[in-house]
Amino acid sequence: MALDQTELVGKRVSCGGERATVWYFGPVPPTTGLWLGVEWDNPERGKHDGSHEGVQYFTCRHPTGGSFVRLAKVSFGVDYLTAVRQVYEIDSQEVLSEEISISKKQLEWGSIKERGYDAQFVIDDLPTVLLSRCEVNGPGADGEIRTTTPNVEWLDLSGTLLSCWEDVATICLQLHRLEGLQLSYNRLSLPPDPSALCQAFSALKVLVLNSCELTWKQVLECASMWPQLEDLCLEENNITELQRPEGLLQSLKSLNLSSNPLVQDSVLSISALPRLEQLNLSKTGLSVIRFKDAAPGNKTIHNPTWFVVDELAKLPSLVKFSCRSNRLVSRDGNQKTANQILIAKLGQLVVLNGSEDRRGAELDYIKMFGEEWLKAGGQNQLSSQFICQHPRYQALIKKYGAPEEGELKKPEPFALKNQLLKITFVFPNDANRQPIEKKLPASMVVQKVKGLLYRLLKVPAADLRLTYTSSKMVGTEFEIDSDLKTLQFYSIEDGDQVLVRWS
Repeated sequence: MALDQTELVGKRVSCGGERATVWYFGPVPPTTGLWLGVEWDNPERGKHDGSHEGVQYFTCRHPTGGSFVRLAKVSFGVDYLTAVRQVYEIDSQEVLSEEISISKKQLEWGSIKERGYDAQFVIDDLPTVLLSRCEVNGPGADGEIRTTTPNVEWLDLSGTLLSCWEDVATICLQLHRLEGLQLSYNRLSLPPDPSALCQAFSALKVLVLNSCELTWKQVLECASMWPQLEDLCLEENNITELQRPEGLLQSLKSLNLSSNPLVQDSVLSISALPRLEQLNLSKTGLSVIRFKDAAPGNKTIHNPTWFVVDELAKLPSLVKFSCRSNRLVSRDGNQKTANQILIAKLGQLVVLNGSEDRRGAELDYIKMFGEEWLKAGGQNQLSSQFICQHPRYQALIKKYGAPEEGELKKPEPFALKNQLLKITFVFPNDANRQPIEKKLPASMVVQKVKGLLYRLLKVPAADLRLTYTSSKMVGTEFEIDSDLKTLQFYSIEDGDQVLVRWS
């Protein structure tokens, strides 16, 4: 049957390893034959803005994001179940090759085949399906997903050829146990009535939408689809100005807005998320935060310094905050000093950028501003300006006592850490195995770390459980519970230990 433009426009395609969206199908004179006019996800792959010889056939966000390609050159992908079978239906008798890719789905299959499981039985029993960069274009035949992969709890559909939320909903509606969904690097058109799709995501708790070209307004338009969402990751989108999520995302406990060019005054809208416990504003250009629409508090000072993050105290549930690579610096230019002040100012905070050294930070804060405190009145009547700039200072004096004159000094500067992290892997369940020291990039995802450990230990990645400890918090282990997040996300630092266990 012949294809027409209405069938193809909006479809996602793959060509030469790149993803694109079709915005035109038809002739492009003076050439012969039919062409697809596509907008590439990577604008550097394109050549023009959708025009040819003065005729505008389609439009692109980027002036060089478009191309014309022949229909035979592109792939429109396969349905979900076909992709699952391509990835997971491997002959259970097949011998493992010497080279094993560092990919969770392949490493899991190494374990599966060693145990001699039947391929179809394994697909039925899969709790996790990883189809990242697979050319999934839709759900396939009605109802088959429900009977073929009924036990999926975590689904990775990053970088697929899905083009709309309706297709995602049709897949997820058949996965009644689904709690985690990864949809990064997709371009999904918004549904006309998002609330009509909420049943498909009724059990969803974790949603990752990194690099999806989303605005905050579009996120809020979709939010009614996710009634029970607790963890939302929106790194590297087009999020600039935040609006209040009135009646939306009220169950949200963790929000990651890292690497978005936020308009700072709009951050106050986050105060409408009453259950928010973890907030990541790293690499957002942050230097001023104020929440004037939250609970009554001291007047916020308007100047380009960082210390007005006192207003974050108006988020009553916030216990974990990440704000790396912003302009929040102290007067001495030392990031460590800035972190200490932030911990001291935010009394409810448990973790800042991975650190939990509250006592040390609060004591250093007292010493750092002790001279100003004395000049502002000290134990007597403090000036309103000092109180405005340091609203928790008096509470800290009551907690630890007033600083003595000899203590009024600034912390020593420290050296910035390198991009490579020196990590020591230890093995609590294997007393005879010596620790292994490696230097790994902070941007390395946990999935690849497990792949490295597979090669070292010959233990299937699916069986590995990782935690880490820091010299800053001796005796405390932190869970590393997502294979798709980076070492940097978990605030792992140079010199930390990663504890490796397996079943």
